[in-house]
Amino acid sequence: MKAWFVLTLMGLIATSCSNKLKYFTQDLYEDFGWTERDLRAIQFYVSEDIVLYKKLSAEEARISKGKIRIVDGSQVEEVIIEQGTPGVFVRSPKQERFAISFEDDASKFLMFGPSDKHNGRFVLLGKEWNKRSGKITYGNEVYETSSSSAYAALMVDINKAYKTKYKSRRAGGKRVD
Repeated sequence: MKAWFVLTLMGLIATSCSNKLKYFTQDLYEDFGWTERDLRAIQFYVSEDIVLYKKLSAEEARISKGKIRIVDGSQVEEVIIEQGTPGVFVRSPKQERFAISFEDDASKFLMFGPSDKHNGRFVLLGKEWNKRSGKITYGNEVYETSSSSAYAALMVDINKAYKTKYKSRRAGGKRVD
């Protein structure tokens, strides 16, 4: 009985401290009217794994800093952004388009925007998509990604995003001399 109580208590503590991630949607964005400054203060997360890859020439493979592997006899550089990876707002080049960086290098970002097909969720945007893959610009280079990456969306810790900071003071009053 005592062990069950301790396990239950530990479970409650763990769940109360965990992030309550929610999809970042067009409705959420409009309801709060966040500015670019506000968006820079919000911690974003990615909902699904995103794997970017590009085939390298022999010369590129020697100087590349990314993860390189062999696919069908070609050397391929991969960039993997795992589900739950935190990201930050970099800029908004167009209305309702967010550049989100998941690395220290802010020039390496992915574009997200609202999708009617996904209930207004801000999903990964690409230059072009077909049934099997898409082309994504990342760090001034074009990578390919599988079509499953099209489902990757932005998420936020809703409790932290909702918090509003109030600055208050009391007026001391003023008397007639």
